[in-house]
Parts: sequence; C-alpha cells; structure tokens
Amino acid sequence: MADKTEAVLDRAQVKKAVQALQAFLKTKSTRESLLLDDTQYISLLFTLWKIPKKAQTIRIPLPHGQRTDTEEVCLFTRDEPNMTSEQTQRFYKKLLVEKGVKNVSEIIPYKVLKTEYKPYEAKRRLLGNFDMFISDDRVRRLLPSHLGKHFYERKKEPLCVNLQSKNLAREIHSVIQGTSLKVTNKGCCCMARVGPSSMTADEVTENIEAAVKTVVAKLRMKGPVIKIIHIKSQTSVALPIYTSDLTHLSQVKQTKKPKEKKKATKKKGNKKQRKGTKATDTPAEKGVKENVKENVKENVKEDKEEEEIPQLIPIETPSKKPKLEKRPKKQLEKAPKPAAVKKGTRAQSKLTKKAGTIESKVKRKVPKVK
Repeated sequence: MADKTEAVLDRAQVKKAVQALQAFLKTKSTRESLLLDDTQYISLLFTLWKIPKKAQTIRIPLPHGQRTDTEEVCLFTRDEPNMTSEQTQRFYKKLLVEKGVKNVSEIIPYKVLKTEYKPYEAKRRLLGNFDMFISDDRVRRLLPSHLGKHFYERKKEPLCVNLQSKNLAREIHSVIQGTSLKVTNKGCCCMARVGPSSMTADEVTENIEAAVKTVVAKLRMKGPVIKIIHIKSQTSVALPIYTSDLTHLSQVKQTKKPKEKKKATKKKGNKKQRKGTKATDTPAEKGVKENVKENVKENVKEDKEEEEIPQLIPIETPSKKPKLEKRPKKQLEKAPKPAAVKKGTRAQSKLTKKAGTIESKVKRKVPKVK
C-alpha cells in the first residue's frame, strides 16, 4: 500500500492544491482577519476504507517546523525522590540546558500541578498561558484526572517525551515541531496539521509528503487502507490530492463469493442432518432408507385401518343431566350460632337470679302471722 500511495501522490498536483488553498485564504481575508492568517493551519484529512478496530496515535515528524520560537511550551515532570518541588524544577532546568533544549519555557512538577492548579480557574489560566504542553512519559497516565476536559477539547493535551533518552534535544524538537494523527475507532476520518498558511508552498508540500509516508507505514490495518486524502484549512473547502484505485474492490468481492457458497452448503448439510439423512450418504444407503420409510408408512396405514370401528348402531346418551334434589326450606334454614345460644342462656340465668332476689326481699318485708 505504501508504494502505491507514494506513486500516485504527485508532487506537482499537491503543490497546485496548496497554492490554490493559500490564494483562497488571501482573497477571503479582510482587514480584521489579516491578523488571524498566521494562526490558520493547513491540515491533512485522511479518509479510510474501514473503521479501525483500535484507536491509535501516530507521531509525525516534519522536515519544516510548524511552530515559531515565540510560542510558549510547558513541561510536566515527575517528582524526584528526596527533593522538593523547587529542587526538581532546578534539576530539570539544568538538565535541559546541558542537553541543548531551548524551546521549553516553564517546568511544572507533578506535585505542584496537583496542589496549586487544583481549582478550575487555575486550570483555565494554565491552558491560556501556553501554546503547547509536553510531559514526562513516567507521569503521562496520571495527568488526565488533574488537567480536566478543557485541555482535550482545545486539543492541547500533553505529548509524551522520554527525558532519559540520550538524544533529548532531538526528541523534544521533533515533538514540538512535528504533528500527530489520532486514529479513532468511531469513524473513518482523521486529521493532522501540516503547517501554517504563512509557510511557502514548497515547505507545505514537503511536510505533506513526509506525513503521508509515516501514516501509511504506521497504520495498524491490513490490506488497502487510505481511500482519499484532502487538504483544507479551518474555514475552507477540502481539496483532494490523492484518490485510491478501485481495482482492489473486485478482488475483495471475488474472495467473498466462495465463502458465501461454503456457508450455503453448510446450511443445506445441517438441514439434511436434522431430517435424518447425512450429506455424505452413498446411493445404496439412500435406497435402503427410502425402503424403510415406505414400509413404516404402510404399517402405519394398516394400524389405522384396524383401529377404525364402524359406528352403525347409535349409542344412547343421556340428553339431560339428573337434577339435584332440592332440600326443603326448613332444612335450609340456618342453625342458630353458638354465640347467640350462649347469649340466651346468660339472659335466662340473669332473670332467674333477679326473680330469686325479689322473692327473698318480699319474704323479709311481709310480717309473719302469729
């Protein structure tokens, strides 16, 4: 795939597209937008044939740097053991000076980021003060929880750097002056910056060629990968500079057809096995099985004929069901409840007691006759 892309990517055509894009940006600019022309970047838009299964970030070193020396760069470092935050800052400043790195403007240890830049306002201030952020690869995985979502929305997330490498100046320079391409598994399009619109057409074309070579070499996909490549700016239309051939599509279709046939034969074989016949039966076995089936069918028919009884005499069936005998009303009357019986007995006992007391009182009051 790399050889085909390099052969089709014509440098003259790419240069014409870059010149047309720069001319469009100049004609569109006004007095108010003239100041913004330097900040407008020319980007490469890659359209892939398939959506990748895994996300990937590709670093792209560029022959012509797209950042000026006036841009502010911040470096996040780890906390050195047995050192305070000020001592770690001095240690890494001394290390960068020894290695010949001059692009880094400020160094922030991890402990300082975690304590001093914890409030929301401090994070926004940090985001606005610097144009780019790089970090030590030893603390890169700890930064997202402390930076916040605004760094990633503005596309200013820190890029990893190995501070223990021997060629530290070259690595930091390639990261700062280069670019990166984020290939996500949520779509088939991805974009990478190549340079500002203030660069010459030759410099932009060289950056485009270098970017395409690295992307084709580092993409983790098999077969034909890139479908179309466009160049565009933030406010312009996309101009195509590469279109892949459609010859490989016929090969993909041909490879798919035999697979479909195999699947169809497998399905037919499964159906036959369910019915009781195998796909690999010989003609003699098939004939024996058919004879057995016919004999079974004849036996079933004979059994049915024997079981059939001629119903010549009608069988008398009772037309109506016998009615249940009704009980007389007296029997259906409800018996008195035991509670009510108890209440009646209690009342009678009370009356007898009262009568006895009255008789005793009367006897006392009536004088005896001598």
